[in-house]
Amino acid sequence: MEVYDTVLKRFTSWQYAGPIAIVFAAFLWSLDALFRQSLYSLPSLFIVFAEHALGLLITLPWLIQFWPRIKYLSHRTWISIFWVAVFGGLLGTLAYTSALSYINYINFSVVVLLQKLQPIFAIFLARIILKERFRGRFYFWAFLALLGGYFVAFPDILPQWQDGGKNVWAGLLAVGAAFAWGSSTVMGKYSLRDLDARIVTPLRLGLTAMISGIGVLLFVRLGTLPVPSTEQVFYLVAIVFSSGAVALSIYYFGLKKVEASQSTILEMFWPISAVTIDWIFFGHALTWSQILGAVLMLTAIYRVSQREKIIPV
Repeated sequence: MEVYDTVLKRFTSWQYAGPIAIVFAAFLWSLDALFRQSLYSLPSLFIVFAEHALGLLITLPWLIQFWPRIKYLSHRTWISIFWVAVFGGLLGTLAYTSALSYINYINFSVVVLLQKLQPIFAIFLARIILKERFRGRFYFWAFLALLGGYFVAFPDILPQWQDGGKNVWAGLLAVGAAFAWGSSTVMGKYSLRDLDARIVTPLRLGLTAMISGIGVLLFVRLGTLPVPSTEQVFYLVAIVFSSGAVALSIYYFGLKKVEASQSTILEMFWPISAVTIDWIFFGHALTWSQILGAVLMLTAIYRVSQREKIIPV
């Protein structure tokens, strides 16, 4: 136990612990679509409720442990946590899950990549809310990351309109998730200034479960809520223990150690790993433009992981 505590302490104090934690959480998120696509017959709102409610059960010991501190949180902190719950937990996950329901019309890796436009929103909000200021080189690497993401998302260079626009609708939902999660990153960084990640995680999960649960009750009253199968329950649990509550806890640990705008670029490891999974499991081979885009994104992620891009005001 002493060896474990020593290793853990050294890792958490390592200057690259934050970036590594965010990249690992991004990898777990890329596994999400493998589980989530099997839930297409369930309402997206029910999926959001189920995964956040299960995640809350896992992190309940943290909620109990830190309750004395939670009772004295400021109104501004509660507002930021509520924003994270609504936009990051409810709307972002709802839009992403809905986009993946069109998996027959668009590759899931494209959905992942499109919602990674969130640095555009996060950088803008970080300048206003967190008063972060950026050197020109940060914008340069951010632009390369976004350019790389575009080429990976659209191997034919231009978007293709097909299937009655369902692939475009899926893309719009993914961009909506980009705004929701981008703003959530900034507000999450604000709430983490003075809080332990073990406080923010169960609060976000609990608030999201409560809000989405109200919507689920409407499904129940209307008698339109299908009963999940045993297989679907398994996938819901798998989401919680991989890309759900576990990944969220790891992510908030990393977010506390890096700037909000920096984290949005580090999270681009998510689409890179998603494209790789899409290739391995679904046979969607990378084109030359996607390979070029992946190289650009990997390079940008490496450069942004160096702690010299942001000047706190």
